[in-house]
Amino acid sequence: MDFTLDDTQAEIAALAAKVLGAADDPWHALASSGLLALALPPDLEGDGLGVAEIAQVLTEVGRAAAPVPAYAALALGVLPIETLGTPQQRARLLPPVAAGEALLTAALHEPSAPLVAEPATTARARDGKWLLDGVKTAVPSASEATRILTPVSTPHGTAVYLVDPHADGVTLVPTPTSAGTPEYTVRLDNVAVEETDLLFDRGAVAALHRFALAGALAVGDGLLAGALALTVKHIGERTQFGRPLATFQAVAGQIADVYVATRTVHLAVTSAVWRLASGLDADADLDIAAYWFAQETPRALATCHHLHGGVGVDETYPLHRYSSAVKDLGRALGGATHRLGRLGERVVGAS
Repeated sequence: MDFTLDDTQAEIAALAAKVLGAADDPWHALASSGLLALALPPDLEGDGLGVAEIAQVLTEVGRAAAPVPAYAALALGVLPIETLGTPQQRARLLPPVAAGEALLTAALHEPSAPLVAEPATTARARDGKWLLDGVKTAVPSASEATRILTPVSTPHGTAVYLVDPHADGVTLVPTPTSAGTPEYTVRLDNVAVEETDLLFDRGAVAALHRFALAGALAVGDGLLAGALALTVKHIGERTQFGRPLATFQAVAGQIADVYVATRTVHLAVTSAVWRLASGLDADADLDIAAYWFAQETPRALATCHHLHGGVGVDETYPLHRYSSAVKDLGRALGGATHRLGRLGERVVGAS
């Protein structure tokens, strides 16, 4: 297997880095540069690309710790709708996102159940419609989204419905996050949805989870790389006793540990995204990458803060954006213990 970026992916990464590094309004700059339209089909004026290319954009968003809703819009919205949606759903929902004029998101979690495969949220048929009931937690940008991709249990199995966050019966409760990004608990009480709001149901929840994991890990890969770069710059410029901090053996050893964690996470994420983009079974690789990120990244960010000294705890210093985003992302993955449990279940199931 060759994980080297092809020319298109390398150009996408370079363009995303340039846009995010220079724009006063990075979200609309991403849109105007065409980076939000990469996964749209050509008939919707997109490039017909997929998760590997979107991952490059999300990695650069993480590397810059940019305050943009790219994860929700692209990984939780554009990719699953492009893959699972009908032509009518694509034409209605995707172009406004590509133009930076609308958002999409997904409700993946329920109380004490991150990335739940068998949702407690239910859908039942009545009078030609489906009525949804349940509670979803940690839904990013729910109030700003035009639709929330919502996994539910039906009498025939699981499915994903497109829910209007401002429909009757939907209650949005803002919840705090470490990074200050908008997040909500979504309560559904007899929320009526049409059959046309159903995504392709067989396997839709699993596919949505794959895109969510791949997108979150791509952002996380960038966050860890960005925090490392910021810390390397600091210890190279900061002097103590007339010498740069980087020349001290203890400092060099600690930044080396961060580098090892960064490379480990990057390799695991790259492998998982490559398998998903190649149409291979990527579930085990996604679970492994999610565990490594949840286990190693908080420890690496703590070391970065330590090496920054007093400036590292200042909320106005850029490192705070990285560590806060890492906390939110790790929580969205369920934490290291949950991810290790998922790996244990996979090993037991394979034995």
